[in-house]
Parts: sequence; C-alpha cells; structure tokens
Amino acid sequence: MKCQQLRLRAILFALFAAAVLAACSSGPRVRTDTDPEANFGRYKTWGFYSPLSMEKAGYSNWVSERIKTNIRREMTARGYAYSEKPDLWVNFRERSDVRTAVYPVTQSDVRYFYNPRARAYIAVPVYYDDYAVHQYVEGTLSVDIVDAAANRMVWTADAVGRSMQKLPQKRAPEIDTALTAIFMHYPYTAGNAQPIAKDK
Repeated sequence: MKCQQLRLRAILFALFAAAVLAACSSGPRVRTDTDPEANFGRYKTWGFYSPLSMEKAGYSNWVSERIKTNIRREMTARGYAYSEKPDLWVNFRERSDVRTAVYPVTQSDVRYFYNPRARAYIAVPVYYDDYAVHQYVEGTLSVDIVDAAANRMVWTADAVGRSMQKLPQKRAPEIDTALTAIFMHYPYTAGNAQPIAKDK
C-alpha cells in the first residue's frame, strides 16, 4: 500500500512539474496599442531613440545590443531605412518581476480503521486537495515607436513571458523570440498607411 501511495505521489509531482515546464516554455503574451490619429503612411525612416531606456546609464550591454540587432532586422524587413534624422524613433526597455503561482494538487494518504468484524485494521485510501507554490521570473520586453516630429508615441507593444534562463547563451533565444513576437503584431510597412491583413 505504501508503494502505491509513493507511486501516486510521484505521478502527481511529475504532472505538476510538466505543467510548470510547459508554462515556462510557451511563447510570450503580446499586448499592443496604436495611436488612432497616427498616419503611418508618412513614416519611411527610423532610428533609435536617445537615450534608450535600457541605456540611461550611458553605456550598452549585450542584451541591449542583441535587441538592437533584432529591431534593425525587423524594421529593414518592413522597408524602413535607418536615418540619423528619422520619421520614427524606436525605444525599448526590459523589466523582470518575481511572481508566485499557486497550483491545486491532489494528495493521497492512507488511514487505518479498526474493523471489529474482521478484528483487524483496514487501510482506507484518503484523497484531499493541497496546494503547491512555485516562484518564477516574469520578464517584460517593451518596444515603443515614436513619431519623431511630434515626439509622440504612435505604437507600443509588451511581450510578457516566463523566464528561468540565467546564462546568456540560454537567455539570448528568449530575447529573439520576444522581439519576433512583438513585430508579428506590428502591421505596417514603410510609407503604407494601410495595415497588412493578417493571414487567417
């Protein structure tokens, strides 16, 4: 009976761990907002806002440089030309928060009851609800696109997702994935006021 109980607990723990890992490996959630008064047909060039939110200390790091590389690729793919005096400024920032998730977990135990007829103790399985607490890091990468002439933000996006990677070689793909997800939601190309229709 104890072996069965241990097996059941091991299975429940494995299912819980799989659920946590699945949640951590899923792609980021992306939230966007667009200025309804902006005329995206006027924008053909872009550049990085100065100072960038991630470089307010006056210097860059490997994360900000990787984000810049991704943004250059995405803006170029949409036909925008880089310029020192652009139509659009692009700014970005990153934030990490420690979150706590509580998951319901069904536990089992064995209770022994004395049976007068059998003149023996009988093992009875008992199931009850318990809770497992898991802490994780939630990262938010934000990209703002600003009308340079008006100094007004015309489009913004946040990519929010779980991150358990600390090493640069493991964290780098998360950054790439977040930027790709963000720009998948940017519906404009250079000089075109009409948003690109998404494939259904």
